[in-house]
Amino acid sequence: MKDNDSAIAPGGIAVSTPDAHTTDDPGAAKTAAATVPGTPKPAATTPGTPKAVTTAPGAPVGRGMLLAALGVAAFSLTFPATAWGLEGMGPWTVVMLRSVLATVPAGAALLALRVRPPERRHWAGIAVVAGGVVLGFPLLTTLALETSTTSHAAVVVGLLPLTTAACSAVRTGARPSRTFWIASLVGAVVVIGFAVQQSGGAANRSDLLLFAALLVCAAGYTEGGRLARHMPGWQMIGWALVLALPVTVAGAALALSAEPLELTARSVAGVLWLAVGSQFLGMVAWYRGMALIGISRASQLQLAQPLLTLLWSVLLLGEHLPPAAPAAALAVLVCIAVTQRTRG
Repeated sequence: MKDNDSAIAPGGIAVSTPDAHTTDDPGAAKTAAATVPGTPKPAATTPGTPKAVTTAPGAPVGRGMLLAALGVAAFSLTFPATAWGLEGMGPWTVVMLRSVLATVPAGAALLALRVRPPERRHWAGIAVVAGGVVLGFPLLTTLALETSTTSHAAVVVGLLPLTTAACSAVRTGARPSRTFWIASLVGAVVVIGFAVQQSGGAANRSDLLLFAALLVCAAGYTEGGRLARHMPGWQMIGWALVLALPVTVAGAALALSAEPLELTARSVAGVLWLAVGSQFLGMVAWYRGMALIGISRASQLQLAQPLLTLLWSVLLLGEHLPPAAPAAALAVLVCIAVTQRTRG
């Protein structure tokens, strides 16, 4: 994927001379080429200028699909893990602790590898990522899960691919094909119908919180996917966690003093997964996948996330699988197949 900020030097024409092939002087060939009239001079390299990265056409697509799918798999456990965490902690405690704990491995990696802070122009985007996926989405969905089942929340959040694609089109100027949008809308209709059937046709407080979570998460995903073209995904989410650390540390201290705390094996395991799996490792794979295959295309893989969450809800929480789940699963998988065959 071409990096718009990369300094790409114009390609020179290789001109050979007999001396260039026979001389033992390593610099002779370069000197000979430079002295031939009409040969373009190589662009000067400025210290700190990113190098253009070239890959074989189509080579990153398979890897990008795999990484994005791994991210979706990690995210599919987020709601069940949140439900486990809420068994022994309050919602604010769960959200703030998961972010603080996720900052530990992220910050340690940044320090150990002596990663330089991002350029000033990238900090605004990192702030959007921090507000959307580090604070906003976890908080809104956790508050919603106080009164909503994980299966219901999962199908509502199934609208995230469509909101992410729309946000990407506005933010980056992407223009997915008509087939792409039709398949996306069909997938959205499927998950909306599924959600309406489960909630009895009436939106409640938890639904409003979940819809708000969709908006902030789509903004964070879009900005994070753009930033992942300029820096490794783990660095981008690491700096977002570090940027949010003053808020999350203060919030964790206040929440622990105000909310009841009863540590159990499930509550501790839930928060640890949220911190390490969902908040850090899942984000690393997800953002790198988006950088390789594009924001709109990667976002459609999340159409499978509600169905995976339903499966985890049955296995880990003992919830009953809704009867419409098999039909919804088939329709969603068809939509994913269509969107992956279209060009965004």
